[in-house]
Amino acid sequence: MRLSLRAKVVLVALVLSLIPWVGYLHLTQMDALLRQGQEQALLATARAVATALHDRPELLELRPGAPASGEMELILKSLARAESRIWIVDQRQRLLALAGDLKKRAPGEERGAAAPAPLDFAMRMVRPVTDFLLERPTEDFDDALSEAEIAHGPVAASALQGVPARRWRHSPDSRAVILSASHPVWAGEQVVAAVVAEETTNAIRSIYNRALEQVVAVTLIAFLAGALTLILFASRLSMRLRRLRDEAEAAIDSQGRVRKLIAGSRAGDEIGDLSRSFSTVLERLAQYNSYLENMAGRLSHELRTPIAVVRSSLENLKMQRMPDDAGVYLARAGDGLKRLDTILTRMSEATRLEQLVRQPDHERFDAREVVRGCASGYGAAYPQKKFEVEVPDSPVMLSGAPDLYAQMLDKLAANAADFAIGEEPIRIRLEVRDSQATLTVSNRGPRLPEAMAGKLFESMVSMRRPDGSGEPHLGLGLYIARLIAEFHGGSARALNREDGSGVVIKVKCTLAE
Repeated sequence: MRLSLRAKVVLVALVLSLIPWVGYLHLTQMDALLRQGQEQALLATARAVATALHDRPELLELRPGAPASGEMELILKSLARAESRIWIVDQRQRLLALAGDLKKRAPGEERGAAAPAPLDFAMRMVRPVTDFLLERPTEDFDDALSEAEIAHGPVAASALQGVPARRWRHSPDSRAVILSASHPVWAGEQVVAAVVAEETTNAIRSIYNRALEQVVAVTLIAFLAGALTLILFASRLSMRLRRLRDEAEAAIDSQGRVRKLIAGSRAGDEIGDLSRSFSTVLERLAQYNSYLENMAGRLSHELRTPIAVVRSSLENLKMQRMPDDAGVYLARAGDGLKRLDTILTRMSEATRLEQLVRQPDHERFDAREVVRGCASGYGAAYPQKKFEVEVPDSPVMLSGAPDLYAQMLDKLAANAADFAIGEEPIRIRLEVRDSQATLTVSNRGPRLPEAMAGKLFESMVSMRRPDGSGEPHLGLGLYIARLIAEFHGGSARALNREDGSGVVIKVKCTLAE
């Protein structure tokens, strides 16, 4: 599976998803510590109340709702102002006193410090999700103290046995969790009563929920900021890489020539180093291409002189009286010089054409006139072959050079004449389709090998076999035809006929505006 650089960076950014998991573990530990702290604090409250009631026989005279007197009245008033519900039960499971309220809040209780604006906004954004996942504490629950809890509750029973205890239980309607802690009240060596202090876990649950919302909000902010930063960084990297790719593709044309050097980046990172390396490589390649392109002309120029010397020497030898069998060797030497001169001429022609098609000069011309003019002379040039020409009635205007277009058609016709067999004529057709002028040259003959389909228009590629005529074939004809087609804004293709009886060469050129 192919992944872009941005996708990979996004996958790396998913590592940030560990933040909520680590935050959840931290909150779980915090919740456990808060519960332990609440248990210890509530047990300390029960112990403090029980200590205040030790060795007070008037305690056993108390009844819920009945007025108390003296110091006991002060103690009960102070219990009523507590943030917990406190009740006292004696050894006969009779409720002696009940003070406080499970739903009562301290007057100055705060819900927590205000969060910074971005965090508070993020918390509000995630609240619909957290409301669905979290259990929100409520003050609307049944806080009635049941008779069963007074008479048979394990917390009070344990304290009446002299052992402090604590227990978590649900409210009668299961809408709140209540923590109970008890401590015995002693009179001498006997336990005369038990003090039970109770609180809900709403405060702890509120702190837990708020902390979880903050963790989720911080995670969301961190993830978005990190992902955005990584995506921007990856986008910048990918943009630089795409620019380098585009420059590299535009630097070399379809013939392998260096058209434009890459401007090396000044960046000090690895991509900058790569850009500068590409620029250096292309500069050296351009120099080498220039050397190769000029070598054919230099070689042709340098070889002309020794060829002329050899030719003049052979002509002088022919005028001399020589043995009869020496004429054969002179004829072979003359044929070799002729072939060598043809090779040099065609190499020079290809070099001149490569230089010519780089020129920006174009002119408008009617391709029909060029095709008709060329086709009229093919009968004399190839007397053994027949030609059929079909051109449209309306003008076919191209932008380029009519001489080069004619030269291209000559190469295609020569190629078709070399491979055509039988009596079927070579068909030359010019037509206009989709704003393009298509020149087709079709002949009956051997099929085009599949391996040669993409190489036929390259330099020094030929399918001809030696025919004993002594005419050299360098594989430059179709290469020149392709260069001329590209000069006219088109392309050349070689295809087999649909019935497999021969080959069709199509040259498509863009119509002049």
